[in-house]
Amino acid sequence: MRSSTALGSALVTSALALCLAAPAYAQSNDPIKIGVIAEVQSIAGAATPGGAQIAADEINAKGGILGRKIEIVTYDNKSSSADSVRAFQRAVSEDKVSAVIASYISEVVLALEPWAARLKMPLITPGAASNEITKAIHNDYEKNKYSFHGYLTSAAQAQIVCDAAKDLLVDKMHMKTVAIMSEDAAWTKPLDVGYEACLPKAGLKVVEHVRFSPDTTDFTPIFNNIEAKKPDVIVTGISHVGVQPTVQWKNQQVPIPMFGISAQALSPTFWKDTNGAADGVPSFAVSTADVAVTSKTKPFAAAFKAKFGSPPAYTGYTAYDEVYMITDAIKRAGSTDPDKMVTELEKTDYEGTIGRIQFYGKDDEFTHGIKSGPGFVTGLVFQWQDEKQVVVWPEKIAEGKLKFPNFVKLSQ
Repeated sequence: MRSSTALGSALVTSALALCLAAPAYAQSNDPIKIGVIAEVQSIAGAATPGGAQIAADEINAKGGILGRKIEIVTYDNKSSSADSVRAFQRAVSEDKVSAVIASYISEVVLALEPWAARLKMPLITPGAASNEITKAIHNDYEKNKYSFHGYLTSAAQAQIVCDAAKDLLVDKMHMKTVAIMSEDAAWTKPLDVGYEACLPKAGLKVVEHVRFSPDTTDFTPIFNNIEAKKPDVIVTGISHVGVQPTVQWKNQQVPIPMFGISAQALSPTFWKDTNGAADGVPSFAVSTADVAVTSKTKPFAAAFKAKFGSPPAYTGYTAYDEVYMITDAIKRAGSTDPDKMVTELEKTDYEGTIGRIQFYGKDDEFTHGIKSGPGFVTGLVFQWQDEKQVVVWPEKIAEGKLKFPNFVKLSQ
């Protein structure tokens, strides 16, 4: 029989054990929070938490992960790097998120990357493109391994545009010369380096290269300058602008077709935003609502439209995929421990709405960037035709053929 002292000691020990166990037990039932830092006042920004929420709803309907629900916590960064950093700090310290999905603006993600390292918080971008994001991870892996690049890098996008240009413009339309027209932003610096290298290899001689301020409101002098060089096509790298140059291209009846990347054209409202001037404008994209890039693309787009009233912008697709990738990593890790999550995120092999998603490894040039090319994320080119985004490349998923408005004079 135990002495009263021993019994008391045992009771104290048992009580202490219960006290220590209680928070852990409570925590195991708490939701797993994923922070979403986005430009919610813009169409692309608003699609980010929207896509993430649909994924969370689907996962929760199936019982969640590790017996816990997924909760999306959204922060409006007002397109500001400073506001994004404050939101990131709050997400980690106050809201206790387990991962953060953040921004389609490269400057914002580059500002957050050091904080992801400092606070050891897994961070993944649904839309930023700058090569500098993956370069920082490659150059200092142990420090920056918490960041993942969930969208194609600028270098990858440039190569895809060049591949499409060779097929559509050089081989089929026999074009020979090109003018590059890009906004001056972090993501277009490596994009333009890529263009300068791969467009000539595709068969297009670069006769002019214009970089303009994203604050530009009058594109008439730019178009006049380009017209004087008589290129067969203008290849663009624009994201922060889009409506204004498109409207002026139509109003000024610029006789040169446009090609390349016009990120605002990915918006489902772009036709209305430009009052139809978008007709004939193509752009690179990772997916559209009406094309089955994978078996998941169209069902997600339909679910997004049913919930929010319009098809998703490109960040909706990627944010949706990223919630699944994050939660799959947590499930495999059996934990929300950030280092274990990073290890499992690196093993991602997931068929998402934009293709098969895997990340480049620590020894690859684009560490933690998503793999591009056959069998992975290949991208596509669509063109606005009669109020619709019609996929024109690659041929295996094309819905129609590339065609330009009557005011465009093809040199051939």
